[in-house]
Amino acid sequence: MKVSSSNFKSNARQALDDKQLQSALNHVRNNFISKRSKARLDLPEFDALRDNARAIKDHTLEHLDFYLEHYERKVVESGGKVHWAADAVEARGIIMDICRKTNAKTVTKGKSMISEEISLNEFLAANSIIPVETDLGEYIIQLRGENPSHIIAPAVHLNIDQVRDEFRKAHTHLSPNRPMNEPETLLGEAREILRGKFLTAELGITGANFLVAETGSSLIVTNEGNGDLTQILPRVHVVLASIDKIVPTLEDLAQITRVLARSATGQEITVYSTLSTGPRRKEDEDGPEEYHVVLLDNGRSSMLGTEFSEMLRCIRCGACMNHCPVYQAVGGHAYGWVYPGPMGAVLTPSLIGVDKAGHLPNASTFCGRCEAVCPMRIPLPKMMRSWREREFEQHLVPPAHRKNLALWAWLAKHRRLYRLTTGLAARILAIRGGLSKRINKLPMAEGWTKHRILPAPEGATFMKLYRRRLRKGR
Repeated sequence: MKVSSSNFKSNARQALDDKQLQSALNHVRNNFISKRSKARLDLPEFDALRDNARAIKDHTLEHLDFYLEHYERKVVESGGKVHWAADAVEARGIIMDICRKTNAKTVTKGKSMISEEISLNEFLAANSIIPVETDLGEYIIQLRGENPSHIIAPAVHLNIDQVRDEFRKAHTHLSPNRPMNEPETLLGEAREILRGKFLTAELGITGANFLVAETGSSLIVTNEGNGDLTQILPRVHVVLASIDKIVPTLEDLAQITRVLARSATGQEITVYSTLSTGPRRKEDEDGPEEYHVVLLDNGRSSMLGTEFSEMLRCIRCGACMNHCPVYQAVGGHAYGWVYPGPMGAVLTPSLIGVDKAGHLPNASTFCGRCEAVCPMRIPLPKMMRSWREREFEQHLVPPAHRKNLALWAWLAKHRRLYRLTTGLAARILAIRGGLSKRINKLPMAEGWTKHRILPAPEGATFMKLYRRRLRKGR
């Protein structure tokens, strides 16, 4: 997958001017937030579960080597095989080797952000293997040659007309006069197309929401059932997951899944929660003959023990981006790589470098909603600030920004001048705001006021108001 995170500003401008995209993003603004809120209110112990989930993942990350080795032993005991991949190149090579040994020509895939991270589809296609995305949203964007714009709703940026047009172009063997006005009709058509792919694929690849050290199992949560068919119908099942997906026990798994679906889609639980443990046994009626797990590091072990290690608690629910005003305004493609929104603003620089993704930690209002709704209580704003500091230390910010910060630092050290300057600025801005107390346009700040309204100050600085309260004895 091509990285364009360095073009975030231009990507964002295009997104803001895209009327169709802005209309589609209303689904994020209106639906995800209200459903998550209701699900939280319906579960009185929701916040207690978040605390437990955080503690489980913190414990696991502190002993990650132990749990990964235990998981491998359990996978081997069940008849499977674990492959360790340090980076994307190694992971692709392992999967390619399995495909060649299987003589695979077609590979069905469940939704997997890790496969996006290692550009697996492009790699398979370049080696004459046909990858078929089986999640409906992923199938649609694969037809369009696009990447996911959301980690749980990959086609959220599209409307029904665009999907209909894409199906007409791709499914040319069907009648051009067939009715395609309802979502159910489009769903039925995709189901019919994909059914044949499920039955003929030699190999199936799924991601994993969690890996369970206690049993050597992987868990996928879906609402379509495509993941189940991808696992059990082909002769070979490959699980592709990052090392941070491990949890110690099935009980721990049950704790975390109670906050996952509620945070992601507002459901109590997804329609399908499927555990997979090894290949088919003699008494099993179906299932794969071979079971492989590819465990990918790709920079995650270097995050352990750093100020970014808490990011490894992430369970990919998407709640942070659903509630983020920046994501709601520009969508996922503007972020330029696999992971959008606040979690992407922290994870992307960790995996590809702040030199390539330095704009992303700056794409935040620091309103704190992302941390407030995160089921794993990840301090995303704090880590975005840490990346901003790294970016500044490495002289990656524009010279004008550094000069302005230096000027601000100098001014802040001269107390009287600072109070005089800020007091004058507060009064001028209050006058400019007028009766509405809103500033729609401000010289030297057009980049801010072009797409948002700046609240006008009341006319006095904090320190001035504070001194007034002291004088009144309050």
